[in-house]
Amino acid sequence: MQNIENKVAYITGATKGIGFGIAQALVQNRVKVAISGRDIQALEKAQQALGNQNVLIIESDVRNYDDQLKAVEKIVSQFGKLDIVIANAGVGKFAPIDEMSLEDWNAMIDTNLTGAFHTLKAASKQLKENKGYYISIASLAGTNFFAKGAAYNASKFGLVGFTQAAMLDLRDYDVKCTTIMPGSVTSNFNGHIPNEEDKWKIQPSDIGQMVVDLLKMNPNVLPSKIEVRPTKTK
Repeated sequence: MQNIENKVAYITGATKGIGFGIAQALVQNRVKVAISGRDIQALEKAQQALGNQNVLIIESDVRNYDDQLKAVEKIVSQFGKLDIVIANAGVGKFAPIDEMSLEDWNAMIDTNLTGAFHTLKAASKQLKENKGYYISIASLAGTNFFAKGAAYNASKFGLVGFTQAAMLDLRDYDVKCTTIMPGSVTSNFNGHIPNEEDKWKIQPSDIGQMVVDLLKMNPNVLPSKIEVRPTKTK
């Protein structure tokens, strides 16, 4: 088992849902955590909920590469290094392809796919220097297509392919890359408000624990692509 105490992690889109669940799990394991998002008030609220200590907040938009470069610089300035990157920021809007707006298409591709590229590219030097770990949070929509999901499917299929190719590019630098593909998760995704009826779903804390398990895993082992589903269907 790898010791992850005092490692430094950067999680995009971590003010709620899966990203926040991952942040909680890492903080509980004494990892120094930086979280980013576009809403400073949401970031401050998340920082307070995480306990403030060793939690850095960064107002940043993954669609902007310069924002990601500045985020990495801020993390290194604060903590001295960057070991772990979790590309979690994502959006979802669903409509038939003939009704899908250009704005919604671009928002999903730019955030879910290009945003992950910006994040990894900006952090790649640090990850190579520190033999780090990159994890993207994709979706089962990255392998299972569905009606009204053309843009979302395209972004998540792309993210899965991107992460697997990045894994081949970076493995000889002792950088690990994994994509996690969750099914139904209790989250605030697409405007959903978590409630009692979500108990059957995967919880954000479950994904958080999965990330911790990956980081602690024997360094000779690399689960490069993980599909995860609820045990039951409601």
